[in-house]
Amino acid sequence: MRQYIVDAFTSKPFSGNPAAVCVTDRPLPDESMRNLAMENNLSETAYLLKEADGYNLRWFTPGTEVDLCGHATLASSFVVLNFLEPESYAVRFHTRSGLLTVRRTNGLYRMDFPIYEQEEIPITDAMEKAFGARPVRAFFGVDLVCVFEEEETVRAMTPDQTKLSGLPGRIQNATARGREADCVSRSFCPKLAIAEDPVCGSAHCQIAPYWAGVLGKNAITAYQASKRGGTLFCELTGNGRIAIGGEAVLVAKTEVVAL
Repeated sequence: MRQYIVDAFTSKPFSGNPAAVCVTDRPLPDESMRNLAMENNLSETAYLLKEADGYNLRWFTPGTEVDLCGHATLASSFVVLNFLEPESYAVRFHTRSGLLTVRRTNGLYRMDFPIYEQEEIPITDAMEKAFGARPVRAFFGVDLVCVFEEEETVRAMTPDQTKLSGLPGRIQNATARGREADCVSRSFCPKLAIAEDPVCGSAHCQIAPYWAGVLGKNAITAYQASKRGGTLFCELTGNGRIAIGGEAVLVAKTEVVAL
């Protein structure tokens, strides 16, 4: 089975968010997919299976299968549109979150994702203890989003992973208004067996709509301020959808022989 390692939300190798993309010719047992994801030890391993009108796409962290992953979807579209169907400019993925379409436009891979509904929740001492700083606002949908006053606070965070695990949501996000980008964010995922997701596309299904509302514009540039770093181009497109775009670069091609 061919496996590609792709860095997403970047044009430079060894930055952005790495994902493994496996091109399968048959359905694989869930246990095999979990084991390979654990072996890769990347934040996501994606599995592609060709169908009549696109590809079946599933995502696995080292610990579990997830319903939606942005950077591994971007990486998967990069593989399809550069190696499997280089004559195409769009690809359709059938996933646990429904049909996802990705289009290649002006060097970006532009993903059509659902916006996650969220509601404001009270700020708690547990949030302050987990992040090491007290947020000014907090929201909960699929993920927890905590808003902080200063960009430097988010960039300098070394949160307590054990205490983060006690907070709601599958991912605990910290975000603040940025100087060079519209916002900066960090995404911590101890519940998914990931200390920090370097660049989290699905988290911006909540983060980007929040900042779009605060800033009064539909299109924003978001920067994920992890050690690797990465840039996301986000645009609200109506009907509860958001386009999240980014670049990607190939790092390696490998052959998996154990499955």
